[in-house]
Amino acid sequence: MKKSILATALLLIAATAAFSQTGEVGPIRSSAAYSEVLLRKTQVQADLEAFLADYTEANPKIIDLRTELAAINKSLEKIYAVKPTETGKLTLALGRLIVQQATLQTDLARLLRSYSNDHAEVKRARRKVEIFDAAINEILR
Repeated sequence: MKKSILATALLLIAATAAFSQTGEVGPIRSSAAYSEVLLRKTQVQADLEAFLADYTEANPKIIDLRTELAAINKSLEKIYAVKPTETGKLTLALGRLIVQQATLQTDLARLLRSYSNDHAEVKRARRKVEIFDAAINEILR
C-alpha cells in the first residue's frame, strides 16, 4: 500500500514537472505583473458593465473603456508569451507599466477622435505610448 502511494506521488511529481516545461501559465498567473494587470482589467470590466446599463455603445465613456480593455487584453497576451523559466521578469513594476500604457493608449484614442494625427497633443500622447511600449519590450525581451 505504501509503495503504491509513493509510486503515485512520484508519477504526479514527474507529470507536473513535465507539464510545467511545456508552457503552463501557472507561474505566470502567480506573478505580480499578472495580478496588477488582472486587477485593472477587472476594474474596467466592472465599470463597463455598470455604464452599459445606462449608456449606448456610442457613448465616449463606453468607447474609452472598450479601448482600454482591448489594450489590456493585448498586453495579457504578451505576459502569457513569457516562458515559465523567465517569470522573474513579471514584476509589479512591469504590471504598472502595462496598466499605465493601456491608460495612455486610451487617452491617445480619445484625442484621435477629436484631432488629426498632426496635432501637437496627439503627437505628445503617441510619444508617451511609445516610451512605455519601449520600456515594456525592454523588460520582456
